[in-house]
Amino acid sequence: MERPDLEELKSDLTKQQNGFKITLKTLEDNLLSRLSSASGNFLGDTALVENLEITKQTAAEIEEKVQEFKVTEAKINEAREHYRPAAARASLLYFTMDQLHNIHPMYQFSLKAFQKVFQKAMERAAPAEGLAGRVRNLSDSITLCVCQYTARGLFQADRLTYTAQLTFQILLMSKEINPAELDFLLRYPAEPGVMSPVEFLSDHSWGGIKALSSMEEFRNLDRDIEGSAKRWRKFIESECPEREKFPQEWKNKSSLQRLCILRALRPDRVTCALRAFVEEKLGSKYVTGRSLDFATTFEESGPATPVFFILSPGVDPLKDVEKHGKKLGFTFNNRNLHNVSLGQGQEVVAEQALDLAAKEGHWVILQNIHLVAKWLSSLEKKLEQHSKGSHQDFRVFISAEPAPSPESHIIPQGILENSIKITNEAPTGMQANLHGALDNFSQDTLEMCSHEKEFKSILFALCYFHAVVAERRRFGPQGWNCPYPFNSGDLTISVSVLHNYLQDSSKVPYDDLRYLVGEIMYGGHITDDWDRRLCKTYLEEFIKPEMLEGELLLAPGFPLPGNMDYNGYHQYIDEVLPPESPYLYGLHPNAELGFLTRSSEQLLRTLLELQPRDSSAGEGGVGTREETGELTMTSDMESLQNALFLDMVPESWGRRSYPSTASLGTWFTDLLARISELDTWTGDFSLPSTVWLGGFFNPQSILTAIMQTTARKNKWPLDRMALQCDVTKKSREDFASPPREGAYVHGLFMEGARWDAQAGLITDARLKELTPAMPVLFIRAIPADKQDTRGMYPCPLYKTRQRGPTYVWTFNLKTKDSPAKWVLAGVALLLQV
Repeated sequence: MERPDLEELKSDLTKQQNGFKITLKTLEDNLLSRLSSASGNFLGDTALVENLEITKQTAAEIEEKVQEFKVTEAKINEAREHYRPAAARASLLYFTMDQLHNIHPMYQFSLKAFQKVFQKAMERAAPAEGLAGRVRNLSDSITLCVCQYTARGLFQADRLTYTAQLTFQILLMSKEINPAELDFLLRYPAEPGVMSPVEFLSDHSWGGIKALSSMEEFRNLDRDIEGSAKRWRKFIESECPEREKFPQEWKNKSSLQRLCILRALRPDRVTCALRAFVEEKLGSKYVTGRSLDFATTFEESGPATPVFFILSPGVDPLKDVEKHGKKLGFTFNNRNLHNVSLGQGQEVVAEQALDLAAKEGHWVILQNIHLVAKWLSSLEKKLEQHSKGSHQDFRVFISAEPAPSPESHIIPQGILENSIKITNEAPTGMQANLHGALDNFSQDTLEMCSHEKEFKSILFALCYFHAVVAERRRFGPQGWNCPYPFNSGDLTISVSVLHNYLQDSSKVPYDDLRYLVGEIMYGGHITDDWDRRLCKTYLEEFIKPEMLEGELLLAPGFPLPGNMDYNGYHQYIDEVLPPESPYLYGLHPNAELGFLTRSSEQLLRTLLELQPRDSSAGEGGVGTREETGELTMTSDMESLQNALFLDMVPESWGRRSYPSTASLGTWFTDLLARISELDTWTGDFSLPSTVWLGGFFNPQSILTAIMQTTARKNKWPLDRMALQCDVTKKSREDFASPPREGAYVHGLFMEGARWDAQAGLITDARLKELTPAMPVLFIRAIPADKQDTRGMYPCPLYKTRQRGPTYVWTFNLKTKDSPAKWVLAGVALLLQV
């Protein structure tokens, strides 16, 4: 049982309605009042004092009451202070939640909504016998309720960002972690220009180890890795190193310190390690992917609190509204559920539906409000108007797609802040996408063509093609140079075309089908020539005569199924499709490592940008951006300061610079190296023995100059010349002088495969070797008609891993395998990694 004074305090929790001021300290004090307020006593004493003055009681009586008041006030303040940890936690939760709009403009939360969640969390807190236990239970309940309320309105990719930020801030407040260590994890200030002494670590990883080793808690880490290379290699090359014991005494380091080491050694595993870190510090409830069911969410809605569905492709969340409405008697047939799809001049209808529903207690569904930008301010006013005085059963359900960029965001802040936001995302992975593609059809579809065998085989191949091109996006630029909005309409139209062509032809017109699907149905979305080549290659591999002979593999271990019924195809997918891996898309397993590495880096970059800027980073930290100068600045100066604080190349510099994905420190080191290279070259204006191709602002210029020089020398027409690329077996140190024609170039890397120097061919990459360096290339110009393209893979060269607009040239590289293999694997040459 709780003590009587705690029961009194608990009773007062539900009575306090003080306003909140948006500062950390004042918010904490106001929350503290809600948690422990017994200020009713104060108000009573004040009234008594005033009454005594009016009735002119004796000064002794007044003094006695004043002394009693002081004692009471001291007791109240003492009791209040016991609840300060819970108030401080709640204040931190609000400001963490309030920062999320920096990740996505849809993530808007109001203080009013937070107060409601806070109040319910206090009511749900488990009782405790002691005051310390009560405060702890309050903190836990408030944290979990706010986290669940916030997370359901975030996309899956951002939920870990939020929970990790919350965890770090809680630990910083309790001084359980070192701010300097957290700064290293988020910023990763690797030492530039170092060479790794061990073959199982890249130079960039070793730069991180050297930077860590300069910190007291990590002293001699670099020596231990060199001295016990075999043990560290086994650890680093394990499948999930975050679950393994760290070698030597490093296994005794704190969780955050081990995260810092893993950040340098295996950045692709940081996301998984960070999820485990959150689970360790806050509990498993904060990392489970399960979302609240709609019925639970509905209980929190009201006439003044709409439900806002943030839409994702392939998901229809409004089915949940209709299903729950049916249970409660709200249906279209009962005429108390109204569904208005915006974007077709339905704004007046929507307003009429809202007015009627507010009066009669109906439900209103407003779909796709993002299509009516000019009407949104009117909708905001209408919702505000009906938030008071409406029927208690009145509900509004809104849906909208998120804007593709923050600049194009149009949903009013008021609508977002006052709504319960819910994200519903389609399952990811090949199995889910393949089932989803097949779900667009039925048994009737399979039976509608007279050429049943051909129709079923090509339809299933098209479903696999659709799943591949849709899910390949997650591999970033190695998947597609540009992301494309492929949708189920592309697939259903392609199948309709297939049906029409088969009905009108005695033979399967493979060429025509591939052209229509690849160049029109899906190709209509594609803007990049290399992506068009990829789409065409997929269709050439999936739709060909061999598919009717039972010899076609859609992926390793997944042959095209034979003649089945509709349910049979679904069962075939569940039973035969191999586990999820890049092989299903024609990619090397390293593509998954690259994807995980980029995801981890993006997660940590976002966390860095979310760090509070109004308090010190602590001893050993980097300080705050306010501490690095307090002058009145223009917006351009502020942008520059922000970029410097975040170790990013300022936008104003980037506009005048070469493309780069490097951090500011690495970029500056690279810039100095470029200047040094040019200084050396301009000393005597003679061609270096090997040219650093990536060191040019415009690499095309030197390649064009090679053709121009050869054309003038041999009096050949420039427009009929091409570059021939011969890969040598040597490194740059092996060359003492330039060639008589053309140039030797170095500094190139291959992504998606590797170069076998001994065989002189492209071959499969080694696991975990994402961008192996190329030997020196001999580039020379020849007449285009003398170019031999047999057994060659036309390999694109890009300036950075972003690919796309950084395209430089195409080099033909020798291959023993089919060039289609390297097209599907996304093989390219890069000038920067």
